[in-house]
Amino acid sequence: MLKSLKGHFLIASRKLNDLNFYRSVVLIVEHNEKGATGLIVNRPSSLSITNALSKYFDLPKLEDMVFTGGPVEPSGMFVLHNATDLEQTEEPIVPELYMGSSPEVFEKVVWRISEGDPELDFRIFFGCAGWAPLQLESEIYRMDWLYTEAKTEDIFAIDPYELWDVLLERVMAEKRFLPQQSVHPEWN
Repeated sequence: MLKSLKGHFLIASRKLNDLNFYRSVVLIVEHNEKGATGLIVNRPSSLSITNALSKYFDLPKLEDMVFTGGPVEPSGMFVLHNATDLEQTEEPIVPELYMGSSPEVFEKVVWRISEGDPELDFRIFFGCAGWAPLQLESEIYRMDWLYTEAKTEDIFAIDPYELWDVLLERVMAEKRFLPQQSVHPEWN
């Protein structure tokens, strides 16, 4: 396994029985000797960004939904975005993808949302996923999770309800020992 899974997707295997992660895709935003943190990127809630943030910001009516990032810190707000000019001190999770690292950055991203910045790709999350030291490695060893390199376009371009299927197919193709189609039917 890799030393760090930061910048990778975890794809819940079919055998993972935890309802918090059923058919989930988690973007790992931090992974080191202290544990791992991620955001479930394929679980839109039923709450619009406009309604969720109305106590804090005056936003135009947006159809975008807040995502449920995981069972840890359910009232914590996180933002994934591609505004490279806002993140002067942070390394990207993957090229051109950042997690808002401060209230100031979160506020600036929300301001750009309200201004209708056409270049801004973003997702807002309540909650995150977290693992204690070596817990994630143990779950991967048990085959609860599969993993593959994350791509920014997967988060913003693929329908979140289809993302698990798309990435499961991708990771199975990456890990396949034999080609899917074989000229030797007896190998199937």
